[in-house]
Amino acid sequence: MSDRSREQKKRTATTTKGAQRRALILDAAEKILFESGYSELTMRAVAVTAQVRLGHVQYYFPSRTELIAAVLHRTLDRSLDRLAPLFTDTAAHTTPDAEGLIRQLLAEHDDPRLVRVYAELWALAGRDEAVATVLRTFYGDYQDHVAGFLRARNPALPDTVCQARARVFTALIEGAALFRSGIAAHRTEAADAELINTATALLG
Repeated sequence: MSDRSREQKKRTATTTKGAQRRALILDAAEKILFESGYSELTMRAVAVTAQVRLGHVQYYFPSRTELIAAVLHRTLDRSLDRLAPLFTDTAAHTTPDAEGLIRQLLAEHDDPRLVRVYAELWALAGRDEAVATVLRTFYGDYQDHVAGFLRARNPALPDTVCQARARVFTALIEGAALFRSGIAAHRTEAADAELINTATALLG
């Protein structure tokens, strides 16, 4: 093996190890956020949970804000990865199934840990602009998917209307999480039926 090949292999191994350690730190931070909430998400707590030195956490994430932003990016990206196929797969049909899509989106509320995390994020975004930026990007992508779904159902609908309905639809579905998860209220069949009817009407 040439010196160049050895050096390249060494760099690859170092990069892989770094990526694994970074992921380990993010896993630990996410665990704390899910189980204990934002107030317990400190750099030291993450180091203890990840079983790494505090210096390692600070090397990859120099500040708590950067660590939290990275956790949010990954959590929201995963949510979007789960949600995107609901829109694109359904939109492939001649007449996309609005009620089926809505029921699948509402099924996301069945995970109380996930709903608690989103509640933490919404509260945190009101105090931290970095978090708010990450959240706005996520919901912007979410709304674009909804608008695409709307266009597939109603090709003649103006784009401005699609975007406006997508924003209201997203607010309705996401806001409902608090009232269906037990945080602000408990779900009922009658309320769910009205929710589905209202959301379906928005999709045309």
